[in-house]
Amino acid sequence: MNIKEAVEKRIIELCNERDIAINELANVSGIPPSTVYSMLNEKSKNPGIVSIKKICDGLDISIKEFFSSEVFDELEQEIK
Repeated sequence: MNIKEAVEKRIIELCNERDIAINELANVSGIPPSTVYSMLNEKSKNPGIVSIKKICDGLDISIKEFFSSEVFDELEQEIK
């Protein structure tokens, strides 16, 4: 799994834990739903840290909490 896939998986995991839809996540995070959806599909190859921070703020978690997940423990090497 690469970092983009891990971020995607973590966002979905957090939404499922809180029982919220992607649109609601966008609303509480103050970012357009299209931005969140692009982070979750093939359009975005590089989810921006500013958007990730806004998602964290909307969910009332820290960046550390966001990245403190098993999905980030075994990332593949990005530079080959």
